[in-house]
Amino acid sequence: MEKSTGGWLNGLVGVAIFAGSLPATRVAVADLNPSFLTCARAVVAALLGGAFLLAQRARRPAAADVPSLAVAALGVVVGFPLLTALALQRMTSAYSIVFIGLLPLSTALFAVLRGGERPQGLFWVFSLAGAAVVAGYAALGGGQGSLSGDVLMLAAVLVCGMGYAEGARLSRKLGGWQVISWALVLALPLMLPLALWLAPATLAHVSNATWLSFVYVAVFSQLIGFVFWYRGLAQGGIAAVGQLQLLQPFMGLALAAVLLHEQVSGSMLVVTLVAVVCVAGAKKYA
Repeated sequence: MEKSTGGWLNGLVGVAIFAGSLPATRVAVADLNPSFLTCARAVVAALLGGAFLLAQRARRPAAADVPSLAVAALGVVVGFPLLTALALQRMTSAYSIVFIGLLPLSTALFAVLRGGERPQGLFWVFSLAGAAVVAGYAALGGGQGSLSGDVLMLAAVLVCGMGYAEGARLSRKLGGWQVISWALVLALPLMLPLALWLAPATLAHVSNATWLSFVYVAVFSQLIGFVFWYRGLAQGGIAAVGQLQLLQPFMGLALAAVLLHEQVSGSMLVVTLVAVVCVAGAKKYA
């Protein structure tokens, strides 16, 4: 019971940290190139994660674990940060958060593919219904988005679900904080030279708000959030603790409204709620 409770608490902290990622990224891309932001945040998180590994004298992952770490890194270190940063140049963070309502479904889909599970027929009914609601909302221009931005967000949700599922599966073997730390270290040889190459000629134009947002996405979104999240999944179970992701869109919308003063329309709330209900149904029959 104690281990399960710890899993829920760790998972809740992780979700709360992730909820601030898109609003912070929206602020950061006002002054920083999305590609540079993606690489730079990964470098900072990798240096911190590497320091944790050295301090704890963590056991190196086996050679068989490297492909899984690479998939996790591709999803949560490279893919999701880059795709969302590009998308947030084309839409408000509040609008982008509507798509995050599909993230638990994406995670469940990859868990099914990787775990070889055979979901019931109602799983696909709920899955398609949730996807149709979000896609229809985007197609009808329900928010301040664009076709390219919508496609980028959908791709971001897919690769993030892949990274979540792969990292959660591996965390049972290596441990939660070790998985994200090793994934970041694995990506460092690529991200460091790219960050140096993409770095702007001057940073004089970068505002204090942008620097604070950069620190948040680099330290909290890219590292600390995953420490809690993967630990929670390992302690309480992927299927159970993973449902806490259903709270993330509502936390994110609240942050977008309070911190960025973005408009959160009634239609955004309704579509997000419907998507969350569909995801909850899909997870029940997965």
